[in-house]
Amino acid sequence: QVQLTESGGGLVQAGGSLRVSCTVSTRLFSIYGMGWFRQTPGKEREFVAALSWRGGSSFYADSVKGRFTISRESAKSTVYLQMNSLKPEDTAVYYCAASFLGSATLSSVNDFQYWGQGTQVTVSS
Repeated sequence: QVQLTESGGGLVQAGGSLRVSCTVSTRLFSIYGMGWFRQTPGKEREFVAALSWRGGSSFYADSVKGRFTISRESAKSTVYLQMNSLKPEDTAVYYCAASFLGSATLSSVNDFQYWGQGTQVTVSS
C-alpha cells in the first residue's frame, strides 16, 4: 500500500510564499508521476502541477504558472510544491497524488491512484 503524507500548509498573507511537502512511502522509481491538486468546499478537485518522474517534465495549471514550482528530492522520497506570490484565490486544501499509469497525462484526477490526506493553505488578503 502506497502512503502519501503532506505537510507544510498554513496561513500566509497575499504576496507571500509557502512550501508544501509530500513524502511517499514507496520506492520512487516505481512511480510514473506525482501531482498536486487543490480543492475548495463545493468545488471539484482541480489540477495544480505535476511532475513526470522518469522524464523530469513538469506541468502547471495556467492559474499558477510562473508562481508555483513542483520539484522532488528522490533521496527523501519527497515532492515539493513551492508557492510564491500567493493570492487569496489560492486558498484551498492541497493534495498530493501518485500515478503508476505509464499512459497518464498527469493532469486529471483519474490519472492518479494514491492520494494524501490534504493540507490546508489559507491566503489572507
